[in-house]
Amino acid sequence: MDLAEANNLEAAGMAGPPAKSRAPARRHEHQRGYVLHTYPYSETSLIVETYTREHGRVPMVAKGAKRPGSALRGALMQFQPVAFSWSGKNDLRSLTQAEWIGGLPGLAGDALFCGFYLNELLLKLLARDDAHERLFDCYEAALLALGGGGEEAGVLRGFERELLREIGYALNLTHEADSSIAIVAEGRYVYHPERGARRLEAREHPDFEISGRTLLELDTGVYSTPQTAMQAKLLMRLLLNHQLNGRALATRQIFTELQQL
Repeated sequence: MDLAEANNLEAAGMAGPPAKSRAPARRHEHQRGYVLHTYPYSETSLIVETYTREHGRVPMVAKGAKRPGSALRGALMQFQPVAFSWSGKNDLRSLTQAEWIGGLPGLAGDALFCGFYLNELLLKLLARDDAHERLFDCYEAALLALGGGGEEAGVLRGFERELLREIGYALNLTHEADSSIAIVAEGRYVYHPERGARRLEAREHPDFEISGRTLLELDTGVYSTPQTAMQAKLLMRLLLNHQLNGRALATRQIFTELQQL
């Protein structure tokens, strides 16, 4: 997937949850963060969806950023750390300065696609103005791992788990739902999004069955076989879809279309 294809992600579909609270009416200076997405605001300006460590997801208008001589133009790069300064208390703040403070390796190929997938999850599942410092650090570590050639499936599953935990949905992968009975590797289970894992009964034929080994390996982040890695991916897709409430992910659709070429 190249940058042109990635930029076709629909901005309107990435709006995400509303802000939990209004930002205070003061300036914020040199806040470390990342550009999640940009889209046109006027002939010369951009809307910039940012993700900052101390303030969470903050939408800003970058006035004049599309002009060739704009100081903002070169700094608004995705997947690179940026120091943002802004002012305002409305839902849309005014970006006053953006400085590249990079050092992360660039993303390309499948790793670039994975980066856009992470950004879309943040846009759709995080409320604005709600800081998640632990998740921010996990996001930054994921970008570093992807840029360094890390195993993509493991990076994505780890980030997905942390994101679910931060929005109030921590996974129980070591014990059966509503019980102290430990998950066993040889067991067969079904996973209910609101309750957790339940031992599969003999006559059941669920749409999605998961092994105890997969649950335990998802808990550690180390997968012994391609089968457990695939089951972990399908489980996380099930749980994320539940949180998305029917909203489709553009990155998944693009990936499906690319596979059909």
